[in-house]
Amino acid sequence: MKQILRNIAAVLLGFIAASAVMMLVETINGKVFYPDLAKAAEGIKDREAMRALFASAPIGSLLVVAFGWFVGSIVGTWMCTRISASATTRASWVLASLLILAGVANNLMMPPPMWFWVLGMATLAGGSYLGIRFASQKKQ
Repeated sequence: MKQILRNIAAVLLGFIAASAVMMLVETINGKVFYPDLAKAAEGIKDREAMRALFASAPIGSLLVVAFGWFVGSIVGTWMCTRISASATTRASWVLASLLILAGVANNLMMPPPMWFWVLGMATLAGGSYLGIRFASQKKQ
């Protein structure tokens, strides 16, 4: 039972860490790199208006978001792997799946261009794989 609770805690803490890194990068993106875009996005609730904003957004702004997702998924799955009680990486793959599902949910709520769907899912999956891999090498 103690191992199960530790694995659950590892997933939760990994998700929190990944989310914090992603939010930090996205905040820097909106406040430092693309403040005009962030101001234009404030208060938009209409999906079509958001789609139009994404279509006119500089590619760099979305690449920074993808970078944040990549780094966040590395940090979160690395932390989860290091904290988890088991020698397997099962808890970390659960976290990786949750991060990908969160990315899908985010993209469904704020519809980006199709290329960002592909890049976003690839960065989440690739970053998760690298985070698990890096932590597994040190754990053994």
